[in-house]
Amino acid sequence: MTQQFIETLCLIDDAKTMQKFLRDVMTEKEIIEISARLEAAKMLRAGAKYTDIVAATKLSSRTVARISDWLKNGTGGYDAALQAIDAHHAHLPPARA
Repeated sequence: MTQQFIETLCLIDDAKTMQKFLRDVMTEKEIIEISARLEAAKMLRAGAKYTDIVAATKLSSRTVARISDWLKNGTGGYDAALQAIDAHHAHLPPARA
C-alpha cells in the first residue's frame, strides 16, 4: 500500500491536483505538520537556531531535534527534497515589482 501511495504522489505533476489529493487523503492538521517539518529542515540547513525554528514553525523542540538528526543520519530524503526545491526555484524568473 505504501508503494502505491508513493507512486501516486510521483504521478501527480501539477500543484493544484496535488493539493486536492493531499487534502482528500490527509487532515488539514497533517498537511500543516508536514509543511512545518519541511520548513524546519530548510531552516536547519540554513543554520537557524532551534528556538527560531520552534517559534516560526510551532513544532516542538523534540521534533526539530529529530528533523536535525534525520538531516544528518537519515536516508537523504530531506536533502533530496530541499535540492529539488532549490533547483525548481533556480529556474523561476525573478519576481517583478
